Amino acid sequence: MKLSVLIPAYNEALNLPETLGAFYAELDANNIDHELLVVNDNSKDDTIEVITGLQKIIPTLRTVFNNPPHNGYGFAVRKGLDNFTGDCVAIVMGDLSDSPADLVKFYRTMQEQHVDCVFGNRFAKGDAVTDYPKNKLYLNRIFNNLLAFTFRMPYNDVTNAFKLYSRQAIEGLKPFMSPHFNLTVELPLKAIVRGYTYTVVPNSWQNRKHGESNLKIREMGSRYFFIVLYCLIEKYFSKGDFKKKW
Repeated sequence: MKLSVLIPAYNEALNLPETLGAFYAELDANNIDHELLVVNDNSKDDTIEVITGLQKIIPTLRTVFNNPPHNGYGFAVRKGLDNFTGDCVAIVMGDLSDSPADLVKFYRTMQEQHVDCVFGNRFAKGDAVTDYPKNKLYLNRIFNNLLAFTFRMPYNDVTNAFKLYSRQAIEGLKPFMSPHFNLTVELPLKAIVRGYTYTVVPNSWQNRKHGESNLKIREMGSRYFFIVLYCLIEKYFSKGDFKKKW
């Protein structure tokens, strides 16, 4: 089972060498057939030059896709989801906030349990969260627990971007609507509403070493609300038209 590792990148020149090197080393050591796929989201720094150099030393780093304007996290991820070649795809942040060892755990879990999706939970027993900003943590817990209650699901870290999806699931979740970070909510909520099987695995998280997060909470509020409302409408009014065809 080939694994695609999708990494959207906006001004991540300082973080990508360590991130890509760490993921390649971990996956190679575990003999996992994989590709590393970076989508450059119109970076203003030398992200492209850095990746071009890394391709000379990381054999599984594919040709970089450039996301055409307009830029946005969701647009970049969607570009990658249209171009990955694996049997499953993991969405990973470019700042090494996600753990390569956890990705191996996700991959083995999907193999062993034969599920469509593996979702990370940074706040479950067995996690290790380092330097999470307090204001974002407070809002995160309120929003995610509200989602769990609203959708009546046993999963309360929906906004965690670090997830693994089978190719079948990705195809079944199309078309995608979110252009920004609300895609992190759209993908898992659609998967759950449409009946794709999933399991939850604790994962670690650490704050970035270089630069600032591109997530702007004030800008995202209405966008999150829109996609949550869309998924709620589908859940209660679509009559199962988009359900997974078993």
